[in-house]
Amino acid sequence: MLQFQPPGFGQRAIATSLGVVAYYTAVASPWCNQAIATSTRPTLLFLHSLGGGSSAYEWSKLYPAFAADFRIVAPDLIGWGQSTHLAKDYRAADYLTLIAELIEALGSPPAAVFASSLTAGLLVRLAVQRPELFRQLILICPSGYSDFGVDYRQGISAQLARLPRLDQLIYRLGAANELAVRSVLQQFLFANPGRVTPEMVSAFLCSAQQLNADYAALASLRGDLCFDLARYIPQLTVPTVVVWGEKARFSTLPTGKKLARLNPTAIKAFHLVPDAGVLPHLEVPEAIVSLLTADLF
Repeated sequence: MLQFQPPGFGQRAIATSLGVVAYYTAVASPWCNQAIATSTRPTLLFLHSLGGGSSAYEWSKLYPAFAADFRIVAPDLIGWGQSTHLAKDYRAADYLTLIAELIEALGSPPAAVFASSLTAGLLVRLAVQRPELFRQLILICPSGYSDFGVDYRQGISAQLARLPRLDQLIYRLGAANELAVRSVLQQFLFANPGRVTPEMVSAFLCSAQQLNADYAALASLRGDLCFDLARYIPQLTVPTVVVWGEKARFSTLPTGKKLARLNPTAIKAFHLVPDAGVLPHLEVPEAIVSLLTADLF
């Protein structure tokens, strides 16, 4: 989905055991020149959330702010965007394997790994298992969506998405058309519906309409990837910064604060973003840049 990337960014690919991962990185002016090789800069890795229509586009309003000083790597995860779409039942283990392989392919641990929502929760699990892969985590509204015993899988949406044939109808009506994409962004993902732009709707719709995009999205909707993040946060040793949209739905601010209190040693900062939803890096990217500039090391 190169058409939605900022100027100067191009698409590259990495082969993994789960398929080919498309990723976006700075390849041209104003970010690259012969005097400064991008490959010699420390790397920032950006990992998008796992909801219908998700892709690396989610971070595209944020990472240009860091492209002059860092090598940016923003992949479409397997099953999303323009990466391989497997016709399979996705599980958390698939994304743990994928993220580990991506980091290993970069050659050295990134200076920081950014992730949001359920992907951020999975990143915590991987950092507990393999802390040597990480130097720093920047997590936006991290969640396992079964945190502290409040299990998303018991909700009506997850229950309906498990019904054969009905799941496909739900995906077509609820994620793979323009009206649905705009509605989800405005009503559930953003705090201020007026911040949703036509480009955002087009980018999410383009990802949602890729062949076999329903497999990964329905795995998320059914709750196949859910877990209790509160079990893993206390084991985290990698320095971590948490950012939370004040009006985030699904995983709320009180839950975020409760998670952060489980490990004040590893979680170095907890930033609240006023008047923002679960994707503040897309809704109010300038606020996130201002918050994080001092936290990157």
